[in-house]
Amino acid sequence: MTKRPATRPSRVESIERATGRTWSAWLEFMDRIGAHALDHARIAAAVEQDLQGVVDNPAWWAQGVTVAYEQHAGRRVPGQRPDGTFEFNVSKATRLDMHALMEAWVGFAAQDDEVLRFVAEEPRRSGTDKRLYWRGKAPDGSNVQVSSEPKKNGSASLVATQTGVASQERAEDAKVAWRAILERFIAST
Repeated sequence: MTKRPATRPSRVESIERATGRTWSAWLEFMDRIGAHALDHARIAAAVEQDLQGVVDNPAWWAQGVTVAYEQHAGRRVPGQRPDGTFEFNVSKATRLDMHALMEAWVGFAAQDDEVLRFVAEEPRRSGTDKRLYWRGKAPDGSNVQVSSEPKKNGSASLVATQTGVASQERAEDAKVAWRAILERFIAST
């Protein structure tokens, strides 16, 4: 993995709150396990084992701690995945419920030129009780996903995520474009 200048890790405060451990203590833990010589999966496995019985979702928090460490150590920058590609998401809260929101999105997406620029094939729809999805491949091979996610008050948020983007610059440009798309969508609902 390419060594970069250290980056201020994202989410340190939430990691400290959730795990009950300071960032300094996490860095001491990383030194003890020799994290500098381990890959992402091995660091995450050690962190997950350490978090058993400490947090409700140790696998999820292990990923967060590992990514923050990799940012601290200069292995990756915010938004970068272990394979070197980038991901981002943007979201907007709405007044619509989860199902109405997805139906409105599908209708909007089918007619919006900017959305159509981001998908190279007919998007697929799927869902669970917790989320509804609209997914497709972008022309550059990255993956595009828009999800409708319910909130406690009965409304839902629309979340656009793009993964597998080749560079940080492309991810930043695409994030700006998706933010504008969601703004236009919200204005149309």
